[in-house]
This record gives sequence, C-alpha cells and structure tokens, in this order.
Amino acid sequence: MTATRYGFRVVVAAAAAAMLAGCGLPVEHDYLVPDPEYKDRMIPESQVNKNASVFGEGGLDIFNLGGNNKGGPGGGGGLAVNSYLWRASLDTIAFMPLASADPFGGVIITDWYTPAEAPDERYKMSVYILGRELRADGIKVAVFRQRSNGNGAWIASATAADTASSLENEILTRARQLRLTSTAKNN
Repeated sequence: MTATRYGFRVVVAAAAAAMLAGCGLPVEHDYLVPDPEYKDRMIPESQVNKNASVFGEGGLDIFNLGGNNKGGPGGGGGLAVNSYLWRASLDTIAFMPLASADPFGGVIITDWYTPAEAPDERYKMSVYILGRELRADGIKVAVFRQRSNGNGAWIASATAADTASSLENEILTRARQLRLTSTAKNN
C-alpha cells in the first residue's frame, strides 16, 4: 500500500471517529437554577418540581376558565399586570393599529397612526402598565408625533404637554368602569 493511500485512509478513519464520537449519548448535567421558593438561592435543576408551571400554581388562566381566581384585588387571573388597566388600555387606544402587546410585561406599543383630519401628522404610543394594582401611578403613556416635511420624510415633532396625562386619565377612568361592572356582576 502506498503512503498516499495509507494517509488518506487514516484521515478518513479519523474523520469517521470524530463524527461518531459526536453521536454518543447526551451527557446529563444538573445545572444550578434559581430556587422557585427562595429567589436569592440556587439549587440543582433536578430538585425543581418538573410538574410546576412557569406561571405558578394552577398554571396560566387568563380568562379564569378554571374557576379559581387567585388574582386578588388586582383582578388578575394569570396576567402579570392589572387586568382592568390592561383591558382599559386596549379599549382606549383601539383606534390605533397595534405593533405589539405583552400582557406579562405590561407593554402595549402601537404602530404609526395618521388621523383623517390631519394627513400630514402621525402618532405612535407606548403604554406601560406598572403593576397589579389599580392605582393612578400604575399606568404610563408615551406619545410620539411626527410631521411630514412634504417630500415624503417624517420629522419628529412635540406633542401637547397634557396629551400623555390625558390618555392616562382616560385609561384610568375606563379601568374603574370595568372594575365596577365586574364587581356588579359578581354580586
């Protein structure tokens, strides 16, 4: 056998051995993860209850179909934020197209909206729900405005000073209405 053929066979055999070594059984690792009960402590992953839900005991039940409302006074049922503020925010800005809505992070972002009465202006909003309680400081709205320069480009422009606070007040008013309606239905 020539040296070239022998060298080729050695290279092929080494490559085959390397590929087969990668096909072995997976190695089990017991990584450290945050303890679900004590957030400041790390425990091996094998000690975490595999049947536990990432959404807590009872799992995710946004519409309270399980019949067990553990949301407390915030009207929760699975949302990480106040459900009245969430629904009221969506109701209040329903005229604008949504870009994204995250009920667990409490963030609603609209896409650009151009009112029919002002075709040279467009608006965009971000709504932040800051907690599970229905409180005046539980909502934050940011409003962005752009004006057309006439050549197809949009230039950032200031909004009226009270625009964001007016929207926050409308959302709070609607959230209170939703809570009253919900309380009346449950009594």
